[in-house]
Amino acid sequence: MKFSKIVAAIVIGFSLSTPAVAQDPGTPKALVESFHVKLLETMKRAEQLGIKGRYKFLGPSVKKTFDFKLMIALATGKHWRKASDQAKQQLQAAFSRFSIATYADRFSGYSGQTFKTISASDGPRKTVLVKTQITRPKKSPVPLTYVTRKRAGQWRIVDVLVDDGISELATRRSEYRTVLKKNGTQALVRLLNKKTARLLSR
Repeated sequence: MKFSKIVAAIVIGFSLSTPAVAQDPGTPKALVESFHVKLLETMKRAEQLGIKGRYKFLGPSVKKTFDFKLMIALATGKHWRKASDQAKQQLQAAFSRFSIATYADRFSGYSGQTFKTISASDGPRKTVLVKTQITRPKKSPVPLTYVTRKRAGQWRIVDVLVDDGISELATRRSEYRTVLKKNGTQALVRLLNKKTARLLSR
């Protein structure tokens, strides 16, 4: 999916969300760099912590860095709008757990990597794009661009672009909507919980 379409969906999602009173936690750049500090610490302690330890260690940081409510709402579209409050809570919780488990699984070791912030620039429709890369000894750097948006006084990540522009949110959106169309919200909750359990059993 094109990035412009994702940004448009993000803006619509924010307009549908109910704001809450909150203080500005800083800039998008500071948000991403703080998250990277936690990721790097996790990588350096990966073997000691194990997958479940990394999940527990990363959880609070991931939850305060990403806007999971908006992300799952965008990923599920009309199915979210039609869902009951209880179903929405279950979807958000399952998506949050799966996302944390994914980071715990991906950042499972350390061999000299560092995180480098390249730039922070205005994106379409009030987003800020924080371009970064993971540098690796004797290997090409891995580019990561974080799409951030300020809502209710707080900057949060709402998407991650990998491989020069592939949206992780768009990838999940395609998968999730297929499940929802065929089997409904509870099927997606079960799928996410199953994926989380599989990751944490490694």
